[in-house]
Amino acid sequence: MPDLAPALIAWYRENARDLPWRRPGFGAWGVLVSEFMLQQTPVSRVIPHLEAWLERWPTPTALAADPPSEAVRQWANLGYPRRALWLHRAAVEIRDRHAGVVPSDVDPLLALSGIGDYTARAVAVFAYGMRHPVVDTNTRRVLARAVDGRSQPGPPARRDLAAMDAILPQGDAEAAVVDAAAMELGATVCTARAPRCEACPIAHLCAWRAAGYPDTGDERRRQARYEGSDRQARGAVLKTLRDAASHAVAMDDVIPDWPDALQRDRAIDSLIADGLAEASGGMLSLPR
Repeated sequence: MPDLAPALIAWYRENARDLPWRRPGFGAWGVLVSEFMLQQTPVSRVIPHLEAWLERWPTPTALAADPPSEAVRQWANLGYPRRALWLHRAAVEIRDRHAGVVPSDVDPLLALSGIGDYTARAVAVFAYGMRHPVVDTNTRRVLARAVDGRSQPGPPARRDLAAMDAILPQGDAEAAVVDAAAMELGATVCTARAPRCEACPIAHLCAWRAAGYPDTGDERRRQARYEGSDRQARGAVLKTLRDAASHAVAMDDVIPDWPDALQRDRAIDSLIADGLAEASGGMLSLPR
């Protein structure tokens, strides 16, 4: 396996974007919130929401003191609103189990609501400087090309952590930089559709480039069309509940002009099942 670390570290130190969660003193809570928000959401959309969230709730205990409805309301149009509920539950758990301090070890992080392998390791590495492999979609693409000679990664698997661990230096600080650099490279240079190989710091080590850029297939799951989807209907229902002057809306007044009445009802039912809405006495509201 090529030694990718030195080139990645040098490139990252010269080219890393100035993002809030990378600044000194940002804190573990800020890192945790940013990781929740960044799941399947572009950086440009996340930054203003993140800043507003941390201004309102600068600690987990501050968020835990408010009802979950306020977390969902503050999430606004960020998408995938269950993340707001999970983040609120995680804040309550951090307050109750960890005295309001985001834990630093992977296992207690994994025990928090809404936190999986990626987020737990990201917080441990980027907030606390521990040595762990951190693997997101961008990292997986860099590894697939540079190490495996594939045009796109396969489905996510546990072996991805081992593959990332294999290129990490032994030192904690250097390993954290390589984790961040692989993600940054995939996000800005080694992109899915138009990789800029001429700007890549590891092009001379890349197995895919050496093989002549073969098309090895693309097993990535495609995102369903949003327009006209159940996701759009769910979003419209939630917007009605967030915008309501009172905290409940008559069921008949929830997107009454939606073109597909069955889809509207399905959206309401799914939001109730997910804990994002509550129904009582013919009224619908955000979770209390």
